[in-house]
Amino acid sequence: MKKILVTRKLLRSCEDKALKSFDANLNLNDELYSQKKLIEMSEGKDGILSSLTDKLDAETINKLPETIKIISNFAVGFGNIDLEAAKTRGIAVTNTPDVLTDATAEIGILLILGACRRASEGIESAKECNWKWSADYLIGKQLTGARLGVLGMGRIGQKIAKIAKSLGMIIHYHNRSKLSEEKEQGAVYHDNLKSLLSVSDVLSICCPASKETIDMINKETIEYLPKGAVVTNVARGDIVEDEALIDALERRKVYAVGLDVYKNEPNLNPGYLKYKSAFILPHLGSATKETRTAMANLAIDNIDEFFKTGDCKNKVN
Repeated sequence: MKKILVTRKLLRSCEDKALKSFDANLNLNDELYSQKKLIEMSEGKDGILSSLTDKLDAETINKLPETIKIISNFAVGFGNIDLEAAKTRGIAVTNTPDVLTDATAEIGILLILGACRRASEGIESAKECNWKWSADYLIGKQLTGARLGVLGMGRIGQKIAKIAKSLGMIIHYHNRSKLSEEKEQGAVYHDNLKSLLSVSDVLSICCPASKETIDMINKETIEYLPKGAVVTNVARGDIVEDEALIDALERRKVYAVGLDVYKNEPNLNPGYLKYKSAFILPHLGSATKETRTAMANLAIDNIDEFFKTGDCKNKVN
């Protein structure tokens, strides 16, 4: 039976599945392993079921024991893993696509609604029990008729666009390539970032983190947005330059932000806390029982498929 290291605690049913399939070393206390401890605990193991919280950079991967043949990431993303270093070591890297589309898109819509309709301010006022109704009390931005710019029209972006369209929003998007008419569902394609941002009353960031997308939303590109735009991010924190976005809030170039992801999680840039118009969530994109179960089971199945066949359909390197 193959031996694997599971770096974070999983739901009970998924841990049971891992134990039936492998000689699995579970993390029952959900300890966040240091890179040094992760390397030590990998001794004698054939594979690692990792999480986005594990920093598997080139230095760490190069110190992994020779027995490690696969890193199965418990996430759709894999920005925490140096793919080239893994490939050089002959280590396969897999992810968990498809299974978290619906849950993450739901959070994407929540971010749009929360930021546009001033949900953070409303929640605080309700808790304080001192609000008074007036014609202009907590007036926000209406979604019906607003232009939604989707940056990255993959599965999640398409689902967000579909829901937003049902709410009366007009959909625009930028992708590396134009989608088929069937997938576009009437959305307007923009072949460059500047063109998309210039028509985005609300921007929904859905693209994967990569060398090309790191700090894509920065001091320069924010200026392409219409004054008073709303910026939301359900993808990865690395895509947004925090200081530039905070400055845009200060100048009221940006009306509000909705973030489920941000750099240096869980350490939020304190600049956001100065603004009531910042609607912030603690990376809840995939946080439903159904989705987290499906993700973990797929991560386990990826390892199983790899050792049975020598390959895996979800291999990313």
